[in-house]
Amino acid sequence: MRYCMTFLLAVLMTAVAGCRPPSNPEAEAAALKAAKAWVLLIDEGRYAESWDASSSYFQNLVSKEEWTNQLRGVRGPLGKNLSRQVKARQYRTTLPGAPDGEYVIVQFQSSFEHKNAALEGVTPVREKDGTWRAMGYVVK
Repeated sequence: MRYCMTFLLAVLMTAVAGCRPPSNPEAEAAALKAAKAWVLLIDEGRYAESWDASSSYFQNLVSKEEWTNQLRGVRGPLGKNLSRQVKARQYRTTLPGAPDGEYVIVQFQSSFEHKNAALEGVTPVREKDGTWRAMGYVVK
């Protein structure tokens, strides 16, 4: 799980620091929709369901039990989500440490009951069936 969180954080920081690659508005919109639906599961405390709805890549990195335990420790103390605004989204076909594919790095500026300003990151990947699914999550 630590690897998954660290991996996503590294990807987010690379995206912020690097130059902007070409965009793909259609893919970005579909991935953003998937990311919003996925973090809603987390907001509702449906951690096991968020694992079920994640990408196969993600599920191979972390077990459902590890994921739910980590989220309880990370998200539980933050309390209820009060607001979430899209800060950035970026289409990529490569990510460090991940196979080539289609990814959209989504950053949210969020506010929680017990943390006024937080940066959340979700990176959806387009699966072989064409569905966008999250491959990781980080909140800081």
